[in-house]
Amino acid sequence: MNSIELGAGPEFDAIRRIVNALGRTADGPGDDCAFLQLGPDWLAISTDTSVEGTHFKRDWLSLPEIGFRATGAALSDLAAVGASAPRILAAITTPDSGAAEQVMTGVGHAAAATDAVIIGGDLTRSRDLSITITVIGRTTQPVYRSGARAGDSIWVSGELGLARAALESWQRGDPPTPAARDRFVHPLPRLKAGQWLAAHGASAMLDLSDG
Repeated sequence: MNSIELGAGPEFDAIRRIVNALGRTADGPGDDCAFLQLGPDWLAISTDTSVEGTHFKRDWLSLPEIGFRATGAALSDLAAVGASAPRILAAITTPDSGAAEQVMTGVGHAAAATDAVIIGGDLTRSRDLSITITVIGRTTQPVYRSGARAGDSIWVSGELGLARAALESWQRGDPPTPAARDRFVHPLPRLKAGQWLAAHGASAMLDLSDG
């Protein structure tokens, strides 16, 4: 099992309880992706859910922007482990099938921006809007968080804090700056940077997202 000690906080406490309940059927919690060996390569797999009222509000974002942001955030997990050739599955719950079409337009734009391919998904009617993005990539050498060691370098791409600045502006009832809003809406996963770092012997890459 390749995993790391989970940190403090309610979310990690819940994960620990779930892992304990699953017992031997759980393997490898704590990394950005799950890994499955496929011949000489590994598949890197991750899934991420965005829920209306928790992760976004329609007052802040258009439906295509909601799809783009959810997809970019999920693809960032592949960037963090150095994976390439991303594939995407999108599961949408919505009270309006027309809304699903608009959300998927944003998913498609995010896929085009990262040379990803959408291979499937699911559509379910529900009172609230949510989108779950599952991403699959390929790597010859999985990069685990447990590979981090004291003294390792931390590499940062992009500008830090703009997405947070946008969120705090909205929460105050103020419009964010155009730069901050764009970073919140369009997180661009640094897939090329992640692959380069993995190829050059980086032992751990954390948060290779844009924003």
